[in-house]
Amino acid sequence: METMQLLQMLWFFLIGILFVGYSILDGFDLGIGAMLPFLAKDKKDITALFTAIGPVWDGNEVWLLTGGGALFAAFPHVYATVFSGFYLALMLVLFALIFRSVSLEFWSLDETRRAFWKWAFCVGSFLPALLFGVALGNVILGIPLNDRMEFTGNFFTLLRPYPLVIGLLGFSAILLQGCTFGALKTTGGLHDRLVAAGKKIVVAYAILMAVSSVLTALFIPWSMGNILAWVCAAIVFASLFLTALQLGKGSGFQAFLLSSLSFMGLWGIAGSLQFPNLVRSIDGGGLNLDIYNTSSSQLTLTVMLIIALIGMPIVIGYTIYAYRVFKGKVAP
Repeated sequence: METMQLLQMLWFFLIGILFVGYSILDGFDLGIGAMLPFLAKDKKDITALFTAIGPVWDGNEVWLLTGGGALFAAFPHVYATVFSGFYLALMLVLFALIFRSVSLEFWSLDETRRAFWKWAFCVGSFLPALLFGVALGNVILGIPLNDRMEFTGNFFTLLRPYPLVIGLLGFSAILLQGCTFGALKTTGGLHDRLVAAGKKIVVAYAILMAVSSVLTALFIPWSMGNILAWVCAAIVFASLFLTALQLGKGSGFQAFLLSSLSFMGLWGIAGSLQFPNLVRSIDGGGLNLDIYNTSSSQLTLTVMLIIALIGMPIVIGYTIYAYRVFKGKVAP
């Protein structure tokens, strides 16, 4: 294998690892935010949930920024196509994340408008949690592209049935992350409500996984022969079953690890269906954006790899340290 091909493949997997890390870590605080008004019965419950995610939520988003930056540097044509084609959706995500950050701070400071900031945090968590999955569904199914690697559709092109179902599947995975992490960090009635919600979400998650599999067979029939995708799908279903068992036993940490494993399984399915493509063209393989026709130069990929090999262990080490410092239940 040539050095250039090896670098292109390495960056495909490294960017995938960054997005997996973001999904698992920021997934739980997005999930908690989306469920906040429905699970928190009073100020004490909201304070407990905000305290649970407060020390780590902004660090979690570093994974998204790093993944986006790596995509821009390693595969600039893909970055340009996706960010121009999905412009309106990404602006909605951006403003949602801004309002989410602001509301988390202002809820404790602006007592007269606490209800507004609570719902702002909810909506600011809900939109990214749903739209990230919709975007991934479009990338897998394919979008209209011309021979200049430009998106030729519009916002409503992105709202097709298959991407919407994938968006709901990703949303259910994020909600389950929120339930398992919340159950890990809380006690009392709030803990019990999170466990009960988690059990219901497991069922919805499994149903959406089954529906997604059927739609994948209909819209992407060639994917049915992908053995790795089937293995990852089996991991998802097994993880969901075990997550429900651990929630029933009150084992918050094991439930969180298993729900994270199910999320990794979803990304494994997406990666196995995509490789070596990054964005599929709905009009045929000749217009697909893959790791070979969209990458930066060999020098750029090499320098980035050196930086990644130095920087990623630092980020991972700091993340582990931060979670160890703030481990344990939230004080009532």
